[in-house]
Amino acid sequence: MMRRFAALGLSLSVVLASSAGLLAQDKKQQEAQKREIAGVVTLADDVAAGQPAPNDLALTWLREDYLKASGNKQFVPFTVTIDASKLSPGTVAFYWRVVSTTPGAEPPPAPPASPRKTDDKNPPKREFAYESISFVPVTPGPAPLRISREFSVPSGSYDLFVVIKEPTPEKAPKNAPPPKASVLKQALTIPDFWNGELNTSSVIIAERIEPLSAPLTPQQQIERPYALGGIEIVPAAGFKFPKTVELSTFMLIYNPKIDAANKPDVTVEYNFYAKGGGSEKFFNKTSPQNLNAQTLPPQFDFAAGHQLQTGQAVPLTSFPEGEYRLEIKITDKIASKSITRDVNFTVTGS
Repeated sequence: MMRRFAALGLSLSVVLASSAGLLAQDKKQQEAQKREIAGVVTLADDVAAGQPAPNDLALTWLREDYLKASGNKQFVPFTVTIDASKLSPGTVAFYWRVVSTTPGAEPPPAPPASPRKTDDKNPPKREFAYESISFVPVTPGPAPLRISREFSVPSGSYDLFVVIKEPTPEKAPKNAPPPKASVLKQALTIPDFWNGELNTSSVIIAERIEPLSAPLTPQQQIERPYALGGIEIVPAAGFKFPKTVELSTFMLIYNPKIDAANKPDVTVEYNFYAKGGGSEKFFNKTSPQNLNAQTLPPQFDFAAGHQLQTGQAVPLTSFPEGEYRLEIKITDKIASKSITRDVNFTVTGS
């Protein structure tokens, strides 16, 4: 059973009071982190105002996924990468801000024209759909460093601002270059899983899916948003796979109709199509999955917060090299309704 996600929107004042156990740290470190927070917020403000986004760290968007949260919100884990070889050992500030762009949404107050004119005791109130910050340990290396975080918001259109910045030295050498920083702005359209219509989460293509040996701490949950209930998903970095691996999928099914015993009756079909020459043809399929009173655990109950999940791990050994489309068809037999989800992927020789 998946954990039920709580809405975790935090104002910056809350972040300043609680991020990484800030109050428990010595005053010197606390002041340093406050300066870092002010720095990343200013970088986000500048890019939001139309200034060019710095990208000293090769910050790159990798993926986002959409799942159902609590309180009429959607849970959005996302992943970015940076070039860790450009950093020294230590930590970087990682700040993310979600701003609604849905027509008619209340815009946030504009930032002050000059920070020097801001009353530190009574700063202007700033309203965002979500914002948070963490300090991420960094070990330099040749491979891109993947960082995943999450947020929960209602459905709609949003801009997500991600800022990563290396620490500012307390006493920087004369003529030292400014700290390396990157800012990324990503537009997102978040679906509505609370409208009662048959729907699914994102289809997550997994590098691996592992059981959790113990519940995560709150800090671990922040750092590992793809830990869902008793499992943890490591999403694949892309959609190209060698023949030696399996194509592993994970998906949640939302809002199916239920019978008198509070059980759904859903069939999931996995059909593979080979692409080529501007067209495609059927390649193969797996046995349909039946999710109903006969196959689900006796205690399964949507009212208890249980979630209906599906997924398969299909060996790619028999797939010739080339491009494919996986069509996943979900049929709600009680409602006599079907929807499909598509995954495009490529099989390579190695």
